[in-house]
Amino acid sequence: MSVSSEKYKTDYVYKNFNQSVPIVFIHGVGLTKEIWEPQINFFKNQNILAYDLIGHGKTPLIKSSVNFEDYNKQLLNLINELEIDKMHLVGFSMGALIARHFAASHGYRLSSLVLHASIYKRSEDQQRVVQNRFELIKSDRPAAKDRALRRWFSEEFIKENKDIYDKIYNMLDDNDLGNLLRAYKLYVNYEDNDKELGDILSNTLVTTGQFDVASTTDMSKKLSERIKQSKYVEIPNGRHLCNIECDEVFNKILEGFIDKNYDQA
Repeated sequence: MSVSSEKYKTDYVYKNFNQSVPIVFIHGVGLTKEIWEPQINFFKNQNILAYDLIGHGKTPLIKSSVNFEDYNKQLLNLINELEIDKMHLVGFSMGALIARHFAASHGYRLSSLVLHASIYKRSEDQQRVVQNRFELIKSDRPAAKDRALRRWFSEEFIKENKDIYDKIYNMLDDNDLGNLLRAYKLYVNYEDNDKELGDILSNTLVTTGQFDVASTTDMSKKLSERIKQSKYVEIPNGRHLCNIECDEVFNKILEGFIDKNYDQA
């Protein structure tokens, strides 16, 4: 069951069992903390924090706009309120961009960093495609959601897991359209900062699915090369949401990386 920060209004799930360094999960644009259910169920003996970004799920957007500094402050305020000194930070898609910003400015709070399905230096064609997706959300939201899910999952997975398709579709539907557009605009217009990436000193794992068309393997390889203490792992047959479709493989990769970084606690 989720709870909401009384002071900062962030809705979150925090499973605090023991003295282990928590794994903190950041979801992508238009989604909620619920996408991390396969990881929360897998890491049963590990402290886990997953939360709804500003303007997503049960976390309100109080201002008329949002930026990456707002997301940075949201995470910092939440871990301070929960008295989390160090964490293993895992970001997905836009959540990976937020994690990158946080790692560059607050790296001393990290035991490790995982960037899953992160964009890096889109080409002109890739930029045009994501801009068209933004326009489609405004003009035909049902079609935009269906197309997104068919990029994020394989057709075979959708056929065999209609319940998961429906769950993610409804998750996209439940988020306020205005808030979604504000956040997605940030994602569309994002410009990579190599200097900022150079400020990331945490041990870092960069992952993406083999068949992710938005956050490609080429992007992830180049991103990993820009971060000093980084390794790249490709998830076979994975697409964008392969933490769900390829959860067993994803979880084992994540577990192995985190286990190696406990000496950074």
